[in-house]
Amino acid sequence: MMLQNQSVIPDIKAIIAASKDKAIRAVDNERTLMYWYIGQRIFEEEQDGKDRADYGEYLTKYISQQLEPEFGSGFSKRQIELFRQFYRSFPIANALRSQLSWTHYKLIIRLDSQDKMDFYIAETVKNNWNTR
Repeated sequence: MMLQNQSVIPDIKAIIAASKDKAIRAVDNERTLMYWYIGQRIFEEEQDGKDRADYGEYLTKYISQQLEPEFGSGFSKRQIELFRQFYRSFPIANALRSQLSWTHYKLIIRLDSQDKMDFYIAETVKNNWNTR
């Protein structure tokens, strides 16, 4: 049997590829939001324990010890500290850009000024920059 339109297979492959890409972006966006909410919760806990200067240090270590065995190295003490820093750098969840991955945000929160952060966010979105 001869196909009427030879582009049917390439078209279907393009649909599959586009759907896979959207799914990956949706999962990464959800993961980024999860990290933001974890950072928010840690920040709230720290505010309740503000009378103890070393509470934040203890808290991130404790959270990591409780989560890392079950959820893996993505919940190491350093990662937990990044979640907290992420929330503090972006205290409004609606301001997060779905076009940026967690890897983008990890790089951006290391910048030393809000102007630099805003610039790299705008450029990343506008130019569809990857994390390299």
